Amino acid sequence: MSAPGTVMRVRKTLRGVGKTFIAAGTLILLFVAYQLWGTGIAEAHSQQVLKKQFQAEVAPAPPPITTPTTVDSGPTTTLAPLVPPPTGDAVAIIDIPKIGVDSAVVQGVGVSDLQKGPGHYPDSPMPGQVGNAAIAGHRTTYGAPFYDLNELQPGDHIYITTKDSPRPWNYEVMSSHSVDPSDVSVLNPTTTAMLTLTTCTPRFSASQRLVVVSKLIGAVDPRPFVPPPAAPSSSSTAEAFGAPDVGLSGQGTSTLPAILWGLACALIWGLAWVVGHRWRRWTTYAIATPVFLLVLFFFFRNFASFVPADV
Repeated sequence: MSAPGTVMRVRKTLRGVGKTFIAAGTLILLFVAYQLWGTGIAEAHSQQVLKKQFQAEVAPAPPPITTPTTVDSGPTTTLAPLVPPPTGDAVAIIDIPKIGVDSAVVQGVGVSDLQKGPGHYPDSPMPGQVGNAAIAGHRTTYGAPFYDLNELQPGDHIYITTKDSPRPWNYEVMSSHSVDPSDVSVLNPTTTAMLTLTTCTPRFSASQRLVVVSKLIGAVDPRPFVPPPAAPSSSSTAEAFGAPDVGLSGQGTSTLPAILWGLACALIWGLAWVVGHRWRRWTTYAIATPVFLLVLFFFFRNFASFVPADV
């Protein structure tokens, strides 16, 4: 083989490798942009749906149940247990004036739940009830509802409106501190009405958890809380708190949608390359690029579940 031929082959190979690295780098940058801004688009849409659902289901508090007993003692008035909504439904509106939070809270703390907004731990009491009501939220992605959670100080107020509460429940911040992701003791039950907010810290990292603890001011919801049998404490707590083997790390999520969307991206790009070399290249790319980016958006949306979550 002649020297000029060898040089040409080397140049062609290097050019191909260079294009591959450029394409890979571009995809990585696009994925980072999706994580920081694109996820907010999906979260904003989910918030609109949740708030409409919440407003449609707001109703007066249920009347007490009167159970007759003996003639001597007379009737006894009891309250029906508070039945939690299904996972994925709107459960409350959280309002934190100091940091500009006004978000619908979804029932559940799984990957898909927290992509919609702050999530209520299903095995914790509802806001307003006696016990440790707990809510988790993303810090830098999916609308970043808890981006400035670190700014809350003792004495600040958090207001939570539930579907049948006559007025927002008023919580006063008591403390704010960081713990290891495996330290789920901050979610332990309490004998008083408390609220615990959790998110990742520092920003753009999932190395620790920021925990803000508040106490309820005023009367409590007297209705008893009955944990859902399908959401055992150990499972849901570990999932939302970002334990290494479950939940927010994305493990346990189906891989099929991400694979299918990835194959669709490859197919569109391959067809554009073939048609572009046989027809008008730039016209072909101009037509294919918007379609490719749309499909790429859905691929990123499914692929993001397998990336360690920055809550």
